[in-house]
Formats: sequence, C-alpha cells, structure tokens
Amino acid sequence: MQFEKLDIPEVILIEPKKFGDSRGYFVETFRQDLFALHVGAFDFVQDNQSLSAQAGTVRGLHFQLEPMAQGKLVRCVAGALLDVAVDIRNGSPTYGKHVAVELTSDNGKQLWVPPGFAHGFCTLLPDTVISYKVTNYYSAEHDRGLLWSDSALGIDWPVTADQARLSAKDESQPKLDDLGSFFNY
Repeated sequence: MQFEKLDIPEVILIEPKKFGDSRGYFVETFRQDLFALHVGAFDFVQDNQSLSAQAGTVRGLHFQLEPMAQGKLVRCVAGALLDVAVDIRNGSPTYGKHVAVELTSDNGKQLWVPPGFAHGFCTLLPDTVISYKVTNYYSAEHDRGLLWSDSALGIDWPVTADQARLSAKDESQPKLDDLGSFFNY
C-alpha cells in the first residue's frame, strides 16, 4: 500500500496494491498495522455503503460534532466519483480549503478524511457505489453539513447547481461563513 499526504497533510490518499492475472485480481483494501503506521491509531466501528443511481448525484458536505465526530476511510467499489474533504478546524492554516480526488472502482484508491473535515462527493458515472469505514457511529443528533456549492470553498465540482441531484437536506446547508465553530486545530 502507498500512503500519500495531500495538500492538506492530514488528508491521505491510499493506493492498495492490486495483484492480477487472467482470472481477475486480489487486493488488500485495509490493513490496521499499515494504517496505524502511516495515518494513526484509529478504530473503525461501522462500515457504510451507498448507491447513487445517476451520475451527477452530490452527497455532502457532511460531518458530525464531538463527541461523535467521525474519521472516514472512503473507497469506490463501482463506478466513479469526485471525493472532497474540506478543513473546518478553526485556527487551521488550511481552514476552508479542500482536497478533491477521483476515486474509481478501477483505480482502487481510497481517501482518509479525518475528524474535523466536512466530506462529500459527486458521482461521475451512473450506479456508483461508495463504501466507507467510520471511526464513530452515526448520530442524527450530531449530524451537520456545509453547503456543497459555497463559492468560498472553491471546489471545482463536475456539475453545476442546476445539474446536481441533491437531497433537500444538502440543498439547505449553511455556507462556511455561517457555519460556526465546531472543531479546533
């Protein structure tokens, strides 16, 4: 496995090694020992998976408040998506900045999104399936979001606001300037 720190060094791109032959392939998608060595000692407590039937589906930007804040290890098991992590830690030198990477079932890459970041994605192909491990259980009481299309974030989404397929919840999230202070650097 390769671990690559991105422009925001706490967000890490992981590329598992794929071993293939005429029958197909084998890949280790997660190893606790290597993850702890290169990322940190995090315990994953829940695995989640979602299907987005149409290309242009945007989910996010989501996060959970303390004490239920979540780190996420995200991968695409079918299709393709643009995965985005936004730093929302007050006092961080990268506050309000983001990283965006393309995750596909073919490239097998994964993105580590630590607690203190808002996370979201846009599907690039129909029938895209995303799978992710989280470090804390889902809590509706602690669930929050950030407006995906806030121009202050500077995210180059592959869809415009009128093309995106969104939930009502994601359409009405606050902008960064209205977010409030939830995490400290």
